[in-house]
Amino acid sequence: MAKDIDKLHGLVVITGASSGIGQELAKLAAKDGCDLILAADRDMGETEAIVKQHGAASIATVMGDLATRDGIMALMTEIGDRPVDFLLANAGHGLGHAFLDQEWKDIAHVIHTNITGTTALIYYIGKRMRERDAGRILVTGSIAGHLPGAYQLVYNSTKAYIDDFCFGLRNELKDTNVTISCLMPGVTDTQFFDRANMEDTGAGQSDSKADPAKVAKDGYEALLEGDAHVVSGFMNKVQDMFANVIPDTMLAEMHRKMAKPKKEHAD
Repeated sequence: MAKDIDKLHGLVVITGASSGIGQELAKLAAKDGCDLILAADRDMGETEAIVKQHGAASIATVMGDLATRDGIMALMTEIGDRPVDFLLANAGHGLGHAFLDQEWKDIAHVIHTNITGTTALIYYIGKRMRERDAGRILVTGSIAGHLPGAYQLVYNSTKAYIDDFCFGLRNELKDTNVTISCLMPGVTDTQFFDRANMEDTGAGQSDSKADPAKVAKDGYEALLEGDAHVVSGFMNKVQDMFANVIPDTMLAEMHRKMAKPKKEHAD
């Protein structure tokens, strides 16, 4: 069982760091005085300025698309031979509307960002951690992974993979000093809905979105404590619990009402 630690230290790699949960995770690591490598497919000027103010020991940024081999290799090149003490694999995005109405290139990009890129980084960095018998990984999954995601189908399905992957890898590493923790947020107040073209949905217009700072803090604490996972937010815990007992057909219908664009609602 992983021991509790008081704070992060050494080299911390954070993906999806340009905004939202990733930016909040970067703030927390900066306050601990870590060396940071921040990666995202969007400008990170704001995040870089914020973490400087919060006391990061050093900061490097890699702007690249982690859905691509070039983006992954750019990040690994920046890391070089340095041992990564903590990987916070937060990069990911969604895609709204009905599956068969989406463009394949957009579907593929979600899959390659959420699954391929995340899995590749965990492989490359996790392998080094196992060789050193030291290191911790936090992956941003989602309670959406437990819900058949009508009108957000590809995203939910990729998060189902991520959630299960974390638990399986944790088991494989149980006899080492390397731990993997899964952060499972629900609907959070980030740029997610704008990027996924889901602003005209019940979820996108919800007034009860979680604060990304609170979600990041929950994940950060799970990482410090070496927990297997954390569902952020009381109501999300309730929803996640019921997802295990409600029939999948009913869950899909519930998700449809939450994720289908309002202008398309005729049912």
